[in-house]
Amino acid sequence: MTTPGAEPVIDTSRPHSARMYDHYLGGKDHFEADRQAAEAIAGVFPGIGTCARELRFFMHRATRVLAREHGIRQWLDVGTGIPTEPNLHQVAQSVAPEARVVYADNDPLVLKYAERLMRTAPGGRTAYVHADLRSPDELLKSPEVADVLDLTQPVALSLNAILHFVPDDQDPYGLVSRFVDALPSGSALALSHSTPEFAPEAWARIEEIYLQGGTPGQVRTLEEGKRFFEGLDLIDPGIAMVHTWRPDPEDEQRVASLTDADVSAWGGVAFKP
Repeated sequence: MTTPGAEPVIDTSRPHSARMYDHYLGGKDHFEADRQAAEAIAGVFPGIGTCARELRFFMHRATRVLAREHGIRQWLDVGTGIPTEPNLHQVAQSVAPEARVVYADNDPLVLKYAERLMRTAPGGRTAYVHADLRSPDELLKSPEVADVLDLTQPVALSLNAILHFVPDDQDPYGLVSRFVDALPSGSALALSHSTPEFAPEAWARIEEIYLQGGTPGQVRTLEEGKRFFEGLDLIDPGIAMVHTWRPDPEDEQRVASLTDADVSAWGGVAFKP
């Protein structure tokens, strides 16, 4: 594990998924290689910015629902990405100031900006772990997790827009199960994922562009996504396109202007019995 005090080593010559996502969201924490790859993807699928924004909005709503309606006060956010306000802890602490959040990501640039993730509400706690989704046991045993989270009490595992960077040969379903198995009854899984259902040729090309940049990936249909939630109890509306999952009243006009093809991403929230 690397702590925020370490000097990150950043390779700016190759695109990175977290920095490309920052570009889609209109951020500034990316480099020329990231911009070029992101613009190549936009040329194939012009709705990529809409997809990225709606994935982010889903995370906001799922976090609020878990905090407000289900009393969740602890989060483990894996695949955090470059900080973009409001971050998950800001959303959670707007409902419950005492909420605790541990962020984890394997991009050195996220480590560089980790101090943004440490600005917590009075009474709350946050921490950052430089770690990889594909090493769940190491992540869960990290000092940061032990210090901030009580794993005998319910924890929400947030996997927002990350598993489409874990192809089947890296056992994504098994990885999710290992995280969920380590959490107590009453814990939750909030998960979102891009889908190729509405533009399969475009998404096949998107996978190629990411792979050429050194990032393998695999988008999955909503039907394939159901396997991530096996053994868990989904809350309404189940697995849905992210823009239609519990939209807030102020979202109605934006949501009405979108099609499923525009967004091309699904999400869901479920509880461990």
